[in-house]
Amino acid sequence: MNVLYFAWVRERVGLPGEKVETEAATVADLVRELAAREARYAAAFVDMTAVRVAVDQELAGLDAPLAGVREVAFFPPMTGG
Repeated sequence: MNVLYFAWVRERVGLPGEKVETEAATVADLVRELAAREARYAAAFVDMTAVRVAVDQELAGLDAPLAGVREVAFFPPMTGG
């Protein structure tokens, strides 16, 4: 699946996105898997209350299933004006 990183999440990971092969069942499983890769990923996902998730371009929670998903995006909460 494609995993995309935006704003400071992208800065910490050092990539705008990547293709990920995973057996993760949920977003939370994917986050644990990514965070275990190396320190830069761990730094990006250390506080998931500060990160939002979209699964196939729909906002989702950490318990969202990944079966059949093509894209997961991680980004900080947005505010606007």
